[in-house]
Amino acid sequence: MRGKRGRPRRRPDVVLADRGYDHDKYRRLVWDLGVKPQIARRGTEHGSGLGTQRWVVERAFAHLHWFRRLRIRWEIRDDIHEAFLSLACSIICWRRLKKLRPR
Repeated sequence: MRGKRGRPRRRPDVVLADRGYDHDKYRRLVWDLGVKPQIARRGTEHGSGLGTQRWVVERAFAHLHWFRRLRIRWEIRDDIHEAFLSLACSIICWRRLKKLRPR
């Protein structure tokens, strides 16, 4: 099966956002980039459809903030900070897999 013709897109087709970004300024900025904004309107009910998808990036940052050392970057060297990030990611994955494993 073939895909669409032409160069692959570098931008997404749609951007999902929560009520905190409900402003015409942000909508115009996104439209100018050629991306359709799906921003929840203020005052609408929370079951309106946006928010049913998980915010993967925000959840990942929340998981990383469990580790006090990563909340504020204390290390001056990049390689040490990256090592702590890798260690934290592996601990998060291990805990997730441990929950999923049937006993």
